Amino acid sequence: MLEIKGLRAGYGGVEVLRGIDLSIKSGEIVAVLGSNGVGKTTLNKVLSGVLPASAGEIVFEGRSLTRASAVDAVEAGLIHVPEGRKIFPNMSVRENLELGSYRRASKNRASNLERVFNIFPRLRERTDQAAGTLSGGEQQMLAIGRGMMAEPRLLILDEPSLGLSPLLVEEMFTLIQSLNAEGLPIMLVEQNVVQSLETASRAYIVENGAVTLSGPAETIRNDPELKRAYLGL
Repeated sequence: MLEIKGLRAGYGGVEVLRGIDLSIKSGEIVAVLGSNGVGKTTLNKVLSGVLPASAGEIVFEGRSLTRASAVDAVEAGLIHVPEGRKIFPNMSVRENLELGSYRRASKNRASNLERVFNIFPRLRERTDQAAGTLSGGEQQMLAIGRGMMAEPRLLILDEPSLGLSPLLVEEMFTLIQSLNAEGLPIMLVEQNVVQSLETASRAYIVENGAVTLSGPAETIRNDPELKRAYLGL
């Protein structure tokens, strides 16, 4: 579904991604794991058309997105829920959600809104509330709901558990599994290694802008290289 080959990108003269190879098949949850500063968010920005690639190739459902704009990526159904939620705090919950269908699936806005409210009943209760007054967990629900409004073909979740309480983290990973069970492929970009590997079918470990370990999530979970990458052991 998504094929990335030799992807390179950076900022100014600083190269951050140093030849990333990665693929996602239909129906999968694939975890992309790494500590702060290894290039995970940069990878998401390139896939979303926000940051240009300096080399390499991105193919999504048979279509090249290597030099695509952010508009092109959204219209293709490659939907990115960014790190830090990036909601519009002074707009209502409903307005935030409706903006999710601005470039894609606008004709189905009403039915998709109802679907999001069924997934996140708390958002229905806060429809007219300013998004900035929601709790951290509710804001993350809103960010994912906004992404769902665009009827994603592939959903990229960037650090969805960041800043949440342990109980809400559990809820978030359960939600990710539920969305995937409905057939939605998900690229899960996380620092939470343990739960990500329990949730995903496959995983990639990124260090210094390159993939150093990849394979079935269960295999990686038991690989001593994982401890070296994260703990220096």
